[in-house]
Amino acid sequence: EVQLQASGGGLVQAGGSLRLSCAASGFTLGYYGIGWFRQAPGKEREFVATISWNGGATYYAESVKGRFTISRDRAKNTLYLQMNNLEPEDTAVYLCARSRYATGSSQVDHYIAWGQGTLVTVSS
Repeated sequence: EVQLQASGGGLVQAGGSLRLSCAASGFTLGYYGIGWFRQAPGKEREFVATISWNGGATYYAESVKGRFTISRDRAKNTLYLQMNNLEPEDTAVYLCARSRYATGSSQVDHYIAWGQGTLVTVSS
């Protein structure tokens, strides 16, 4: 069974940092594009970052570029999102997902397996 378990969220002050993890089971991360999305209350799911199957390509939303870094650990079959200089606008539930393709994508409908999400709250 394909599963994605996100963790690492919490409450942090503006300007602070958090590192999110996404542990995968039931499949090998290294064969697929993987992405992070977020969803704030009352808003649509929003693309954050994605990484290709071999880690050779990454792509970020403009709103997080330069502050967030996506990475993966093949040995641990785990995806990460390092978030620095957090802003109150970053407050959301963060979800990891597996693409149907080996390349990464910013489109929600390219993803076929989703984790349950972890809540990030940034106070001003």
